[in-house]
Amino acid sequence: MSKDVAADIPAAEAPAKRPPLNKYALACAILASMNSILLGYDVSVMSGAQIFMKRDLNITDTQIEILAGIINIFSLVGSLAAGRTSDWIGRRYTMVLASVIFFAGALIMGLAPSYAVLMLGRFVAGVGVGYALMIAPVYTAEVAPTSARGLLTSFPEVFINTGVLLGYISNFAFHGLPVHLSWRAMFLAGAVPPVFLAIGVLAMPESPRWLVMQGRIGDARRVLQKTSDSPEEAVERLADIKSAVGIPEGIADDNNEELVAIVRKNKGTHGEGVLRDLLLHPTPPVRRILIACLGLQFFQQASGIDSVVLYSPRVFQQAGIKTDANTLGATISVGATKTLFILVATFLLDRVGRRPLLLTSAGGMVVSLVTLASTLHVIAQRTSPADGATALSGVSIASVLTFVASFSIGMGPIAWVYSSEIFPLRLRAQGCALGTAMNRIMSGAITMSFYSLSNKITLAGSFYLYASIAAAGWVFMFCFLPETRGEGLEDTEKLFGGTGDAVEKEDEHGHAKSTQLTTR
Repeated sequence: MSKDVAADIPAAEAPAKRPPLNKYALACAILASMNSILLGYDVSVMSGAQIFMKRDLNITDTQIEILAGIINIFSLVGSLAAGRTSDWIGRRYTMVLASVIFFAGALIMGLAPSYAVLMLGRFVAGVGVGYALMIAPVYTAEVAPTSARGLLTSFPEVFINTGVLLGYISNFAFHGLPVHLSWRAMFLAGAVPPVFLAIGVLAMPESPRWLVMQGRIGDARRVLQKTSDSPEEAVERLADIKSAVGIPEGIADDNNEELVAIVRKNKGTHGEGVLRDLLLHPTPPVRRILIACLGLQFFQQASGIDSVVLYSPRVFQQAGIKTDANTLGATISVGATKTLFILVATFLLDRVGRRPLLLTSAGGMVVSLVTLASTLHVIAQRTSPADGATALSGVSIASVLTFVASFSIGMGPIAWVYSSEIFPLRLRAQGCALGTAMNRIMSGAITMSFYSLSNKITLAGSFYLYASIAAAGWVFMFCFLPETRGEGLEDTEKLFGGTGDAVEKEDEHGHAKSTQLTTR
């Protein structure tokens, strides 16, 4: 090879070195995400508590499935209110409010003398679930530096799974108490953590993006200096946020009144008009972002994960595990597997990307659900109870574990990570609230229909149905979701056809039009 030709070949560049993880941002993400422990606990504790509640209160399977699933419908109140609340009082105090609601809900459920009061407790706890589901990913995404946003924004799902595991452990720990005390102790144990979490959250800084929306530029700069990988990144992030809310260059940072007036004129400081711009008059890029968020949240729940979490004791009993101790012990393995494999996604999100993990996750879920359904079908058709019972039970349990493992490496955490990073700033809180509402509606529909569905089309038929939905989800994600890894939080909108232009215009009626995302 001649020297001239060799000179024309560009030298290989070493991959950019990842900056060390920002410890202050890490601490903020951990504290913000710990509310999610309560969410996971409230959902999973019902899986074992229902066994003893049914005996103590003499309630039916239909009442149980309504009580178990209704928390997701009730959470709509919290998830829809959380967007506006967090725009109004800030992300941090919204998390404190969620802890207070969780505390009240746990007390009411644990001390409930009747089914009606239990339902009231589930309503209160459901509102807390809605608040926590929406606010933790939003806050974490807004605090995290770009290099670690996927890692840190997946923390809420890590703590949800930790809560699920703790709920299963609580079931096992208290199952030996008298029937009338066992399920009450399971619920009351969930009243302890919210007290400490509410205090811990008060030590966190407010979201820099919310501070800018209130005209508090100096406070936002101080938070960004602590949570960014470098001083240059802090300056760049602040400039991007100011541009996103329409603050022009040259305005003094300490002129709060002028800043608030500019933000209110351009965007609104407390979320005014956001739902109109999301639902009634969205630009094409906003519409695509909303469909991506709602579709991802739909498929996350419609593929049956909460049915497995809530009703795994029933599945294991069908598979041949009969005693309460063995059944509840097997459910602990479900919680442990979910928690362990969520760590895989946590450390791969910013290395591999969102799309590969989502597609791998959905594919694994389809295979696991088909295997589980086929095994349960064979078990139901057996002529002899002992005919291959041990092997079939083992395959059923393994299929449940591979299903929750597949869910945890992608669909579980990334639905929240992705939803929290694709909306532009002004639309983010309430856009994520709509995604959370879709998630809770589907979770409620799935969990409240599981017993009825399995009675109609058999347990195996139910899991075949979930498998077909998961397969449809794989197609949706492959065709519709662009990769967001490495994109700045103010730049992800461009992936959906927006230009990132922060200028808003008014229509002929004087209403602000959502031109934050203008079509290319």
